This record gives sequence, C-alpha cells and structure tokens, in this order.
Amino acid sequence: MSGAFGLGRRELDVPCTIEIEHTPNSLHAHVSLEGIEVGPGDTVLVHDAPTAVGFGEIVTHRSHATVVQAGPIERLWTQVTAFLELTELYEVSFTPRRTL
Repeated sequence: MSGAFGLGRRELDVPCTIEIEHTPNSLHAHVSLEGIEVGPGDTVLVHDAPTAVGFGEIVTHRSHATVVQAGPIERLWTQVTAFLELTELYEVSFTPRRTL
C-alpha cells in the first residue's frame, strides 16, 4: 500500500475471532486479533465475517484479518489530528452568561 504518509508501513495477515451478539440486552460486534496490537493509524480489514445474525443469537466465528500498520510519520499525524479534533468537543469561556 502506498500513500502520502506510507513510509514504513507493514501488511500482516493474522488469525482473529469475531464475536457478534444480537440480543435484547446487547447489539455489538467485537474482533480479537491474535498476536498483534493495533495502534494509531493502523488499518484492519476482517475477511469472511458473518453478515447476518438473527435476533436472539450470539455468534463466534474464526477467521483472519489483514492489518496494515502505520509508519512512524502516519502514526504521529494520527495522534496530532486526534488531539486537535478532541479540543473541538469542549468550549472554555470566561464571559459571564445568564441563563433564562
């Protein structure tokens, strides 16, 4: 893979476990990768994941995933932009306001 920040990228195929729950208490999907930690800027593509799970079902499926690890520049860029986007979530003001 190539890109503007693609220096130092590695592509790995790893086994994974996919857990999908579609019950009255929870609706979620979770992927556990084996033998690798995912960091900022990394991309994960899960192959052969189930696309339909009936209501009331909990499915566990073994498959594999392709992980593209970001290079050092891309990892730094992701951390900086994430911090800047986080600062957009709050507003600090020292002007007195009256609530009606």
